[in-house]
Amino acid sequence: MSKIRVYELAKELEITSKDLIKLLMDEFSIEVKNHMSVIEEEDAELIKELLLDENGEKKESAKSIVDEYEEIVSEEVNKPVVKNKNKFKNNKKNRNEKGNDKSSNDNKDEELIVELEEFITVKELSEKLEKSNVEVIKALILNGVMAAVNQEINFETAEKVVKSFGGEAVKKEENAIHIEKEEEIFEDGEELVKRPPIVTVMGHVDHGKTSLLDAIRKAKVTSTEAGGITQHIGAYTVTINGEKITFLDTPGHEAFTSMRARGAQITDIVILVVAADDGIMPQTKEAISHCKAAEVPMIVAINKIDKPGANIDKVKQELSEFGLISEDWGGDTICVPVSAKSGEGLDSLLEMVIITSEMEELKADPERKAKGTVIEAKLDKGRGAVATLLVQNGTLRTGDSLLVGSTYGRIRAMFDDKGKKIKKAGPSIPVEILGLSEVPAAGDKFNVVKDEKTARNMAESRKQKEKAESLMNSHRVSLEDLYSQIQEGKVKELALIVKADVQGSVEALKQSLEKLSTDDVKVRVIHQAVGAITETDITLATASNAIIIGFNVRPDNNAVTAAEREKVDIKTYRIIYDAIEDIKSAMIGMLEPDYKEVVLGSAEIRTTYKISNVGTIAGCYVLNGKLVRNSDVRIIRDGIVIFESKLASLKRFKDDVKEVNSGYECGLSIEKFNDIKEGDIVEAFAMEEVKRKEL
Repeated sequence: MSKIRVYELAKELEITSKDLIKLLMDEFSIEVKNHMSVIEEEDAELIKELLLDENGEKKESAKSIVDEYEEIVSEEVNKPVVKNKNKFKNNKKNRNEKGNDKSSNDNKDEELIVELEEFITVKELSEKLEKSNVEVIKALILNGVMAAVNQEINFETAEKVVKSFGGEAVKKEENAIHIEKEEEIFEDGEELVKRPPIVTVMGHVDHGKTSLLDAIRKAKVTSTEAGGITQHIGAYTVTINGEKITFLDTPGHEAFTSMRARGAQITDIVILVVAADDGIMPQTKEAISHCKAAEVPMIVAINKIDKPGANIDKVKQELSEFGLISEDWGGDTICVPVSAKSGEGLDSLLEMVIITSEMEELKADPERKAKGTVIEAKLDKGRGAVATLLVQNGTLRTGDSLLVGSTYGRIRAMFDDKGKKIKKAGPSIPVEILGLSEVPAAGDKFNVVKDEKTARNMAESRKQKEKAESLMNSHRVSLEDLYSQIQEGKVKELALIVKADVQGSVEALKQSLEKLSTDDVKVRVIHQAVGAITETDITLATASNAIIIGFNVRPDNNAVTAAEREKVDIKTYRIIYDAIEDIKSAMIGMLEPDYKEVVLGSAEIRTTYKISNVGTIAGCYVLNGKLVRNSDVRIIRDGIVIFESKLASLKRFKDDVKEVNSGYECGLSIEKFNDIKEGDIVEAFAMEEVKRKEL
């Protein structure tokens, strides 16, 4: 019996897939998952009879049914927005009422209200309290703080001083926060309209990401618009059947993850490009992990189908190993065979993007003040700070005052993706702007505020906050403080990245660790792979607040630097049982490490000599740190730990030495190990005793 897909039937009936799904489930009790689901031809005919007349036109009764469902869907979409708006107004009203009550009480009790910023000097605080510097310094000393007249103190310390004089401290920063919240909540209303989807292309190197983007651009952009579209701005829009699609020309998964790590989720749909003659490769696996972590809908474009050796079924089979079952195999992952070279399948791919965006119900309010994200930014010699912005909601206009991360400005000029000067840009439209005070960071969010003065004050407030936060320790999850974070409710899910020397160990570790899940916290492995711990793993861990578990592998130098900078916890093990026990102990609050491994230094083996009755002697160059005589060492080959032992001897020329610092050459031998090869890394380490942490 023949079958038909939901989206095909919806197209035939001239209604949206969303309305048809609701109709099928409510009126006909037919269970369908999404627009790619299939229904029997017999059921399709019944629906056609209900909705279409003999001439294939929509019946009047059918129009009322469809209108009814559209009204229900519209109410469901708009209801929470209106509710939030009313809630904000009520809260604002309540705050004003409370403020009035409080001021009347203040007048009665003559209580002193002091408005303070995040940081304030002792002299400024004295002036606000109308007290002498000596009195304020005395109050600080009584609170255990020694500070001079011109020294800055934080809000918490100043608040104690104000209380000691019988007053109450209020954070001035809250005003800026209220303004910011007002800008974000005062939005949408009932003016929601459909917006174009924002699409990012990801995949392995040489699988045809750029070729696919070029093919789409050439096929869907008219000849008058050609010339420097992508190169000019890094994002562009194409039109298919009257529907716009915005493509971000940032196909690398690292850029995608970095933006997500900064809290800027800008991608609506991801096109994962996989070469039909190559299959799933390491970068493809990482891209899949990033998409799953971001919970973004994914469409798989199986490229290079015109090449000899192309095997579409093999690609689908490999995808199924990652839980991505193709829709024609009974799953819900859309797989579209394409050829960037010949243009075959491009229309189908773009149509699937449009249908997926329809299911996602991507809407925005063009009447509100604009907000969005910085795609990229640079400092131009002639034009100053130039930023490429993606408007996610509202309409951006020339002359608007902007708050962008911790910088600000007023739009002096605005250009579209063709380099043409424009006066306004709506939702999902990329633009290049001039007029910012500084160059913002890629991934920063922007908001339009009422005037430049407000933007400047809020930007300065953010800078002070960032400065204060940078002085404080990072609160990323680590095994040592996992239990306390679970108790405080900060951790409901423990995200792990597992790297090992062989695939069997990866699978064994993943299964064993995920079985440790409890009612309080779920253990989830978000990415697993074979090989050394790299900087890409640190980026993913930063974005997902994950811990990295390494089995028989070590992080490379870039990864170590990035981990220290981002405060990512890396744990390496030689025994699987130890890794499982550590996670289990950490989850129940019993992990109290007595020793901490400290890497002393590493050296690269440049040459080897075999001496009878002695063994293999290695000529080395110390890369960083130092090598110490009799220290513990491990031999690392291609990022994999192959042996652990002790230094048997350490020499400079013919002399025995206690240690050799970085930048010097030396000779060494290793206890019970002679299989040393050129290019191996010798890593010296020591175990330091650390104080036990109290529970």
